Amino acid sequence: MKDTYKSITEASEEVIFKDRNSKFYGYAFPIKSEDEVKDIIEDLKKKHHQGRHWCYAWQLGKDEHQFRANDDGEPSNSAGMPIYGQIQSFDVTNILIVVVRYFGGVKLGVGGLINAYKTAAQMALENSNILKRTIDEVYLLMFDYPEMNVVMRIIKEHNLNVIKQQLELDCQIFISVRKKDSQNIFEKFKSTYKVKIKKLAI
Repeated sequence: MKDTYKSITEASEEVIFKDRNSKFYGYAFPIKSEDEVKDIIEDLKKKHHQGRHWCYAWQLGKDEHQFRANDDGEPSNSAGMPIYGQIQSFDVTNILIVVVRYFGGVKLGVGGLINAYKTAAQMALENSNILKRTIDEVYLLMFDYPEMNVVMRIIKEHNLNVIKQQLELDCQIFISVRKKDSQNIFEKFKSTYKVKIKKLAI
């Protein structure tokens, strides 16, 4: 079971690829939702107001991926898909890559465009801090205070991550569990007398 994914920690530094007077500025951004894409593109359009094309591709999701590629007026599949190809090649997700083109007066042809957009995207990714993270499930534990020792012992034994806790007469602890271990941990708490466990959607 695959329970890790790779993403970038922060926006990359600007990179530039040149071919026959055309300039291609590449950027990589960490994103959590499609809603962020529009604002980032708008900011780049302000920064590069003399650019000709703002082509991009993004991918979201840790388990199942959704993606989009946009040629922004370049010939079909000559920009967005080569950018997306680099996202796949580097096996990263929750990421947006934008390549801004300044036209240099010489047509590059579809092959030249594919190479330019692919290279600018590759340079942006090479210039990014890529981290591997685990895919985690989140659970809510509910129990009465006398069960505290039992619950905390299981948490300690399995080195579980406590997200937050509310320890009163009715106790609640939110834990995150690495996906590959989640079924085992779920069964362990479920079989513990007087402890209720509930999986949360995140």
